[in-house]
Amino acid sequence: MRYTVPDAKRVRVIIDTDAACEADDPFAIAHALMSPKLIVEGIIATHFREPGSTRASYDEIRTVLDAMYLNVPVYMGQSGPLDETDGVLSPGAEFIIRQALAPNDRPLYVLCQGAVTNVAAALRAHPAISRRMTVIWIGTHGAGNRKPPFREFNAGNDVTAANELLESGTDIWLIPSGVYTTMHAGLAELELKVAPCGRIGRHLYENMVRYNQSNRAGWTQGESWSLGDSPAVAAVLNPGCGTWELLPAPHIEADTASTFRPDNPVIRVYRDMDSRYVLEDFFAKLRLREDY
Repeated sequence: MRYTVPDAKRVRVIIDTDAACEADDPFAIAHALMSPKLIVEGIIATHFREPGSTRASYDEIRTVLDAMYLNVPVYMGQSGPLDETDGVLSPGAEFIIRQALAPNDRPLYVLCQGAVTNVAAALRAHPAISRRMTVIWIGTHGAGNRKPPFREFNAGNDVTAANELLESGTDIWLIPSGVYTTMHAGLAELELKVAPCGRIGRHLYENMVRYNQSNRAGWTQGESWSLGDSPAVAAVLNPGCGTWELLPAPHIEADTASTFRPDNPVIRVYRDMDSRYVLEDFFAKLRLREDY
């Protein structure tokens, strides 16, 4: 790319991702890594409430980095939900603490694309880091009293962690299901715009097609996808790419319903996001850097 980003506007980022659970996380990882505004300090593998899922996410992150010819630190996160890890801190949770406490004037953003177990574990161990980072989370059905139209995957994989984060006083930008599900892309569009773009393009597209044919993809529409994790990247690239309001954080019930609690900390909750900007920024960067 011929343009550069003014140094004063660059920010630090940690990507926290259940990269192996579906096919959209790798798109968001690649988007962040191709964005010159973002200094990706490291990537943390997140569980998706299945045995071995943290390791599977770790391996997929490594696959993405290999396809992009990049060397970025990758860390194993907690092996499962908070209530099942006996207070043992994973390397990923320890990494969050180190980065939050580092003497660095650049803002730190943690982009959570799955269960927020790693961030919640870090906050349990060192609550003071809540004042030293912004967490952008793809998760929940939003603020207020909301019945769940479906079991929200990211919150549902660790409800305890969700509530501990939401009620921690951390600066949180929440991107709920009604927003992240609007990042629609057809498989034909992905074949045209993504598949031809080097090793990473082939991997992203072929991984998507494989998942679409698997028995885990019964919820999909057949020839389209919502790149639902990409708004976490877009929000830190351009916080104004969607509209948002400040609201009390929801309390998440076991079925992932949101419950209004007026005394909960106020957080930023996105109401919508410009899908054209989110998707086209990714497609353009992939095409411009197709040496991958």
